[in-house]
Amino acid sequence: MRVLFAVFPAEAHTAPVVPLAWALRNAGHEVRVATHPDLTRPVTDAGLAAVPVGGAASLAQLVDLGRNPALRDHPEGGLAVDPERRLDWGATWYRTTRVLAGMRPLMEELTGIAVRWRPDLVLWDPLCLPAAVAARLSGAAHARLLWGQDNVAWLRGRYQRYMQQAQPGGWPDPLEEVMQQLLEPYGLPYEEELLLGQWTIDPMPPGMRLPAAVRYEPMRWVPYEGGVRVPDWLHTRPARPRVCAVLGKAGRGRPAPLDGRLSATELFAAAAGLDVELIVSPDPETGGGPVPPGRVRQLDRIPLGQVLPECAAIVHHGGEAEFAAAAVHGVPQLIVPTPFWGEETAADYVVSRGAGLALDRMECGRGPLRDSLTALLHDPGFRERAALLREELVAVPAPARLVPVLEELTGRHQRI
Repeated sequence: MRVLFAVFPAEAHTAPVVPLAWALRNAGHEVRVATHPDLTRPVTDAGLAAVPVGGAASLAQLVDLGRNPALRDHPEGGLAVDPERRLDWGATWYRTTRVLAGMRPLMEELTGIAVRWRPDLVLWDPLCLPAAVAARLSGAAHARLLWGQDNVAWLRGRYQRYMQQAQPGGWPDPLEEVMQQLLEPYGLPYEEELLLGQWTIDPMPPGMRLPAAVRYEPMRWVPYEGGVRVPDWLHTRPARPRVCAVLGKAGRGRPAPLDGRLSATELFAAAAGLDVELIVSPDPETGGGPVPPGRVRQLDRIPLGQVLPECAAIVHHGGEAEFAAAAVHGVPQLIVPTPFWGEETAADYVVSRGAGLALDRMECGRGPLRDSLTALLHDPGFRERAALLREELVAVPAPARLVPVLEELTGRHQRI
């Protein structure tokens, strides 16, 4: 069968696509990946066929969302969902629908590609609604491929519960205008599957899943970082425990927030009394910090899949890539969550499984950092429970095992 992936215009949204795309290729299926012209290189570097969609001008604002930290650091700019902490779901739903609306320029191009190439299955990013419409117009089956927790489905369900209880003249649904603009030109009525897919592929652990009325097909997260050159020092046994710290990049490859960010200087000061080797990304300005020479390895980009198997702990901001890679390799985690999408949920999940610790980013001083790292390094229980978390993830079907499921679901939902 022919499978078309539609990816949000951010490089890190490509990484979760690659393992499933190759599983489909290895099973004999044709695969193409529709993405922004600026982001075709990561697709082709992975050996996949890239289809450029959305010119630089048409999606400039969304591309900037992945590159400009100021857009995230604004107090009203986040898209985080945490039912246990956040009550402002209405404002978050509104901001999310604005991002959904920003993908509208892809409508004509994706429709043209789908109608001409005639894919059997379209797998689309949960923020790329035009792909669902294109699938409907071409007769293809379609499903969402998540890269983190399912904020869209949870927020949609929360709004529907609100409407069941609201008085006449209540808060209007901000999604209505978005879907109207997408569907009216093609004479299509709104259906929930155009927002939530005919089914949804979820690479996050089932225990992290938000409650939503969606059919989920679980898929194991397989870390992918592109082609990397393995550092020579990874071929030797470390003289002291290694601690990986992903500080300058939060989650999906974006610069870390400026406000309340855990800095390399703070980490170095916290680790000064610990006999550890730090692996830090990106290249930090230490300013002659207290860590002795030879105890810090600075990499522009850490190949987590290569580095983590030799690490005793990882420090990060709660991004999906870092959380999942650490979980897959059974590495204890210290998370200083930076709320943007599901970082707080990841921190809560790790802590609830006893596989790590979490610190509030606004109260994360040298003392708490040092205490947390000391606990992770010296309490064997964290390593043991991180290994149990790894077993939990390994039990989830790998991408290759999901292929027959996709074949069956495609045959059931495809409109020939």
